[in-house]
Amino acid sequence: MEHAIQLTDQQKELIERLGVLNEQEGLQPAVSRVMALLLVSPQTELTFDQVRETLQLSKSATSNAINMLLTTGKLEYITKPGDRKRYFRSKISSWKEEMKSKFSNMDHIADIFDEILKQRPGNTVAFNKNLSEIVDFIRYMHAQLPNLYKAWEQSRS
Repeated sequence: MEHAIQLTDQQKELIERLGVLNEQEGLQPAVSRVMALLLVSPQTELTFDQVRETLQLSKSATSNAINMLLTTGKLEYITKPGDRKRYFRSKISSWKEEMKSKFSNMDHIADIFDEILKQRPGNTVAFNKNLSEIVDFIRYMHAQLPNLYKAWEQSRS
């Protein structure tokens, strides 16, 4: 049986804070903590048992959390020659692709909101105005993001 990863109190606190933040975004507590652990841990690749023991989760909670994170593309696993274990790691290296995917989804959301707005009754003026502003803002953000990304990249060179 592998041992838990030794974490400092500061690292434990960071895992908890990030876990709570992820929960507020709708993720389950175990999923939130596994994601946080793989970001905070001094080791970037952890086995199932290391995750389970470090976070003091049940086998099923650990398994469900890891499977969900694998399915949603937040984690990946590797194997090592001569070792049958899977080592899980955060897919933080693909953050740019994930951001681009989220941003490209924005236009789709604006389209759906626009459809909703078109079928709304005319007597809900304030509601319709707010929904229209949301659509306008999403479309504005979507149009500005390439410029923002380009400016960010230029600031780093």
